[in-house]
Amino acid sequence: MRLYIEALGLATPLGRGKAAVAEALFAGSRHGLVWRDEFLPGRRVRVGVVEGELPDVPKRLRAYACRNNRLALAALDEIARAIAGAIAVFGPSRIGVVLGTSTSGIADGELALRARAGDGDWPSGFDYRQQEAGNAAVFAAAYLGLDGPAYTVVTACSSSAKVFASAQRLVDAGLCDAVIVGGVDTLCRLTLRGFDSLEALAADQCNPFSRNRDGIVIGEGAAMFLLTPRPADIALLGVGESSDAHHVSAPDPTGMGAIRAMRGALEAAGLPAEAVDYVNLHGTATPLNDAMEGRAVAEVFGAATACSSTKALTDICSEPRARSRRLSCG
Repeated sequence: MRLYIEALGLATPLGRGKAAVAEALFAGSRHGLVWRDEFLPGRRVRVGVVEGELPDVPKRLRAYACRNNRLALAALDEIARAIAGAIAVFGPSRIGVVLGTSTSGIADGELALRARAGDGDWPSGFDYRQQEAGNAAVFAAAYLGLDGPAYTVVTACSSSAKVFASAQRLVDAGLCDAVIVGGVDTLCRLTLRGFDSLEALAADQCNPFSRNRDGIVIGEGAAMFLLTPRPADIALLGVGESSDAHHVSAPDPTGMGAIRAMRGALEAAGLPAEAVDYVNLHGTATPLNDAMEGRAVAEVFGAATACSSTKALTDICSEPRARSRRLSCG
């Protein structure tokens, strides 16, 4: 069954809400990328930060009260009316939740561990469930009062692209009539130090596909989508997935995994490559990824297809990205 994007909520370094993000995006703003000194020992690093107060987690769900889930709430609240309408039509047991994350509530776990190391006690508001990888979807489902399937996808940068494939499968299998999908990640020391150990962090700005590129900038944010079979302006026509298992941190330089995924999405959509007008690239700005991705996109779509990466403005690893205006490739 064909699914459509009925609603979208956003909380990113570019702004909160669709209107604010669109204005900053088309202006080429980098106002959300700031220098911080608490993530890496002895030095500053540029990161993408969501500014301003975030919604509070309800007291009934205080075990899940971490920044990651508050970011998720900021995006979910933007589409609350659309979700309520879907519940009224389909029922709470027929709506699934599939979210992608890499960090979950690890940032709150880091603060809690530091507090315990200092005075020997865990902070009163800390609950281990806050940092479990799977808690994002469980929390969202509980917050929304949904009884359908709810689970979290954790596959690094592809996490929140894979959720669209999961949603399509849930509907095709007859388990759901609508699915809330999206992704949320929060800045934390674990992520920054991990990428630093891989020597993948940019010295300053993220410059995808530039001759001056030297690495990625890590950011936080959330995006939530309501997918339903009711016709809307944007349709999910096809999804492609693959896994080349080339290396734990480096892509296959031939790009064969990405090529298979993109061709699979085109086949599922029933579209030739020539039908795609624009490709939004992953664009990590690391030399290995950009070289592989450029080779793969050229192989599938040719040299004339317009391409760019918005990561230079947001720098969020797990935020959902539409690979083109017509299909989504994980």
